[in-house]
Amino acid sequence: MRPATDPGLLRKLVALVSGAILLILGLVFSLALLVVIVILGFAAGCYFWWRTRAIRKAMREQHPNGQVIDGEATIVEEYQVVERNALPRDPPTK
Repeated sequence: MRPATDPGLLRKLVALVSGAILLILGLVFSLALLVVIVILGFAAGCYFWWRTRAIRKAMREQHPNGQVIDGEATIVEEYQVVERNALPRDPPTK
């Protein structure tokens, strides 16, 4: 068996430089990914805003001065009982 030796100065320097490069590349990649996500989110928001413009216009025209009365309603169904006059049954035959 070979005795364990300490890594040389060159190995330490290469490890330090490669670690720094990987750290910088990871940071650049994450920032680029964040920018892409923000741009896609902004584009989706603009698309949604553009597609709902007719609905917003109709809502503005429906309620002048922007006044909306908020409330709650309950539908109660009423049933009318109809009594029918039934004919008497025939008496049972023996």
